[in-house]
Amino acid sequence: MTGTTSELREAGTVRLVDYLAAELARAGVTHVFGVGGANIEDLYDAVHRGGAVRGVVAKHEFSAVTMADGYARTTRRLGVVAATSGGGAMNLVPGLAEAHASRVPVLALVGQPPTGQEGQGAFQDTSGKAGSFDALEVFAPVARFCARVTEPDSLTELLPRAMAAAQADPRGPAVLLLPKDVQRARIQVPGRDAAPPPGGPAPTASAPRLDAAALTAVSDALRRAGRVLVIAGEEVAAANARTELAELARRLGAWVAVTPDAKDVFDNRDPRFAGVAGVMGHANVEDCLRRADLCLLVGTRLPHLARGGLDRALAATEVVCLGSEPPFVAGTALGGNLRDALSAVITRLPSHPRPCPPHTGPLPTPMPSPLSRTRGRTTPYAEAVAAVEAALPQDAHVFVDAGNAGASAVHLLPAPRHGRFVVAVGMGGMGYTFGAGIGAALATGRRTYVLAGDGAFFMHGMEVHTAVEYAAPVTFVIFNNNAHAMCALREEFFQGGIRSHDLFAPTDLAAGVAAAFPSLEAMGAEDAAQLRTALLRGNAGDGPAFVAVACDPREIPPFLPFQSFTEATESKEGSDERGVVHVG
Repeated sequence: MTGTTSELREAGTVRLVDYLAAELARAGVTHVFGVGGANIEDLYDAVHRGGAVRGVVAKHEFSAVTMADGYARTTRRLGVVAATSGGGAMNLVPGLAEAHASRVPVLALVGQPPTGQEGQGAFQDTSGKAGSFDALEVFAPVARFCARVTEPDSLTELLPRAMAAAQADPRGPAVLLLPKDVQRARIQVPGRDAAPPPGGPAPTASAPRLDAAALTAVSDALRRAGRVLVIAGEEVAAANARTELAELARRLGAWVAVTPDAKDVFDNRDPRFAGVAGVMGHANVEDCLRRADLCLLVGTRLPHLARGGLDRALAATEVVCLGSEPPFVAGTALGGNLRDALSAVITRLPSHPRPCPPHTGPLPTPMPSPLSRTRGRTTPYAEAVAAVEAALPQDAHVFVDAGNAGASAVHLLPAPRHGRFVVAVGMGGMGYTFGAGIGAALATGRRTYVLAGDGAFFMHGMEVHTAVEYAAPVTFVIFNNNAHAMCALREEFFQGGIRSHDLFAPTDLAAGVAAAFPSLEAMGAEDAAQLRTALLRGNAGDGPAFVAVACDPREIPPFLPFQSFTEATESKEGSDERGVVHVG
């Protein structure tokens, strides 16, 4: 560190980075996640000196973004990530792309070489000058707001704009590029209004009014409808509108399904709960949709993963939508703030509840047995997920990664009643959960479960080190099938056979992690009973825990394309036995 506190504040001026750190604290930010470097070290110095915001150093910038993402999803506050120039800056892009696609408010503070060195052969020059590429053009497509701070005094105007853009509808990342000399510059402290309330500043402007005609059209359609299927999405959680959703379902007597990334927006044990919609979902949702007079989308645009297998039934059903963005399917839409829209519609419905028609509920999809058994003992996904369910605290947060393990968890694991259940379907990047789970755990102090396969672990699993360093209460559950198993199954089903490059030599992940981190509670589970015991032991501790369970790479997960293929194959084999000729 250089200088003293008095030297950093002279004649009403402060270093820009000290002003920036203080403004983050005023906005309710409690953590800044990132990886250090020469062109961002001054910001880390300011965070350390200020003391109001905790700096967390990750192992990789992608995971630092996902930490900010998990922080934002579990607190509904702005997540902040900081990284240096060059490769550090470029490593932010995939994480910001996920936040953009999933509408997560994240602010990225990205260091840059000093302005005087731009176009002069500076190390990691991304000014766009003298043949260098322009970082502004790289980040702009994955940001709601992106600006290079070229004049120190402009930060007092650019920072509020960036923070507002990240948290406006639709939410998403904002990026500020900060040259090193600008970070060090002294700026005049602007006048301040009264201190903001806890959790962040008061909104600067009221939300736009709801369209009266659309509100009337949606309300009238709901009053006319007999049976209603609600499909609710992640925006319900982002808007803190779970109570309003439950009341709407009560008044309508509606079945409620959820998108794969929104299992936690409606009580999975409520009699109205119909299951998960889409390619990892439950057959009951399609059955309810076929029986419904109207389908109400709440907080979802219904992308392909959420409507897989439902297109034909949707085309035959009236659709209305509440959400900040128009849906991907045709229907009557009421835009604007989701919570306001729900409240407005509720007031126009009769207060007495309708009875909910009977339905089967989210019964697990029966899947064929594994194509073959691997050597050694393995645990079926259904048994492993049941062990997680038995140990999972009801106030825990759950982060589910991509792949066979993820599909099984989305399909089989009920969301905790009082925690988040997060699936990053925006970009679907493997390894997202390791950083996101750590960010959520540090933000809330609550036990957080990360459910991931070994492929995701090998991408970003060494963030376990970050969890150990910061004593984050995260339980990492690794479903180890020694493969990129979903890729291998796609090869088996759709490309004529599994290639060896997606099947790996066996790896004892628990032993490796235990050797690397002697203080970490790490063990391998040989069956579901051992898995449950290990998870309960982790729950009893204050810090991280790690459990690996062996799974079969050729076990078929509850994933619609695989189910459709096996059903078609079984039908073809049965028809072939009867001498029927198949075409196509």
